[in-house]
Amino acid sequence: MTIAIGDTLPEATFKERTADGMSETKVSDLFSGKKVVLFAVPGAFTPTCHLNHLPGYLENRDAILAKGVDEIAVLSVNDAFVMEAWQKATNGTGKLRYLSDWDAGFTKAIGMDADLSAGTLGVRSKRYSMIVEDGKVTSLNIEDTPGQAVTSGAAALLEQL
Repeated sequence: MTIAIGDTLPEATFKERTADGMSETKVSDLFSGKKVVLFAVPGAFTPTCHLNHLPGYLENRDAILAKGVDEIAVLSVNDAFVMEAWQKATNGTGKLRYLSDWDAGFTKAIGMDADLSAGTLGVRSKRYSMIVEDGKVTSLNIEDTPGQAVTSGAAALLEQL
């Protein structure tokens, strides 16, 4: 079943590479008592994700935070090393959290998994964005058209804040 507005996010553990090495962040720690924008991409460095989806959030970061958002995070079913490389390649360090859903556990738990084996990617995440307040989904935008980041893009999300 796909997560919906009003649902509470399930517990899971994300991985990140930091200056101190590998780090783990629980869903409850990331979202409790905060307003967080989370957007997910099928894959770091893939064309739409790298050239369209992520740049919009980097460009609109200050405007999003000015609307009372505590943090912006991008999630992908990639390993933490790939996410760290993507963070560095996009000059996103210190701007967004680049979270690895390394085993797709969170993605599957919220019903956002997609089998992209035909495109050689395997099990990945659907493209979406959400606003989460204290662990509860208050806005959810699932992209209907593959290869586009309009519904789930930063401009559309900014209008919802």
